Amino acid sequence: MKRSWRQATALFGGLAAIAIIIGLPFWWVVTGSIKLPREIIQRQPTMFPHSFTLQHFEKLLQASDFPIYLLNSVIVALFSTAFTVLMALPAAYAFFRMEFPGRNTLYRTILLAYAFPGVVVLIPLYGLFAKVGLIDSPAALVIVNVALALPFSIWMMRSFLATVPREIEEAAVVDGAPTTTILVRILMPLIAPGIASVAIFAFISSWTEYLFASVLIVSDARRTIPVGFAGIIGQYQIDWGLLLAGATAAIVPVVILFALVGRWFVSGLTEGAVK
Repeated sequence: MKRSWRQATALFGGLAAIAIIIGLPFWWVVTGSIKLPREIIQRQPTMFPHSFTLQHFEKLLQASDFPIYLLNSVIVALFSTAFTVLMALPAAYAFFRMEFPGRNTLYRTILLAYAFPGVVVLIPLYGLFAKVGLIDSPAALVIVNVALALPFSIWMMRSFLATVPREIEEAAVVDGAPTTTILVRILMPLIAPGIASVAIFAFISSWTEYLFASVLIVSDARRTIPVGFAGIIGQYQIDWGLLLAGATAAIVPVVILFALVGRWFVSGLTEGAVK
């Protein structure tokens, strides 16, 4: 009994430490966005605000291009998420259920995409997009984001499909259902948590992508939030209040997404972990 109590205390302490480590930066950013400038830059930082102001958010929305960056990020992230899910689901089904020569080899080859850093393919992709006229186009970012998220998304989706008993598909085949009907009307409702998990992964990957967005996008009017933040940081001075307000506003869409499909995301992680 004593040992169980000690284990529970140690577990609780470990979880509390992890929560503090993860949550402290977010707390610092959010509280800093409502502090007066003099409190932000004072020598002794304050964990809890001693002042309150919304001037940083007013400046962010009225005197900066943040609304444009936000709109661009939302468009790129939504299209990237949609195309990733639409391509990952049939690809995972083909790798898991269909028999064709070289299936396992091709599946492992796709996962090798994560063995190479993105900067390795940056210059070749830039040259390719320049030839087809996609430089400074949101379509270029969508293509890159889908290409980066798709291998892992296929792997995730394949693990979720493995939880569906094969007898369900065999019964549908006996009833004469084609492959498309089986995938859309039978499997998709059964692996909805997995689809939500893949969608959240693809959205966050696109939302936080900086390397390709900073190179493939040239004009300021088409920048996304990560690249737009870089413009807020000046060479000789930094408007910390504006930067913290922008970081706080950038968290909101992700929080809304988790609020809508977070329950499916958690259940999807647990369901995909076991067969």
